[in-house]
Amino acid sequence: MKKSNSACIKLLVLDFDGVLTNNTVIVDENGKESVICNRSDGLAIEMFKKKGVEVIVLSREKNKVVKFRCEKLKISCIQGITNKLDVLKKETNKRGLSSTEIGFVGNDINDLECIKYSGLGIVVKDAFPEVKEIADFITQKKGGEGVLHEIYNLLN
Repeated sequence: MKKSNSACIKLLVLDFDGVLTNNTVIVDENGKESVICNRSDGLAIEMFKKKGVEVIVLSREKNKVVKFRCEKLKISCIQGITNKLDVLKKETNKRGLSSTEIGFVGNDINDLECIKYSGLGIVVKDAFPEVKEIADFITQKKGGEGVLHEIYNLLN
């Protein structure tokens, strides 16, 4: 890995759509949105917590599905973000961490700056090409396929 020794990661920050989901939304005839998540990501989050790595979600999306999934996983989420980098810097400072202690997992153009800022920038296999170009690591799995287990194995 280029930027950071993976053992130094104390905070793992996740985008929601395209990382914990396959970036697809299901909309029913009443306008209710649903997504599909992989349960193995929940287990991986528990494993990260046991290792002392905090996991949070930063999402541009403002939908209750994000909130409910994060509540079930017992992780913090900040939603409706137009500038993820500003929020990431605030969260980093709030915890007294340096950017080298941050791992960021994303998939889309709006994750570019956070990936550059973080000590370890990770993208999923089906991320946009521009995002893959700057990543320190690209997963073998696509978003929504349980990528956090792969990332856990990478960091441990």
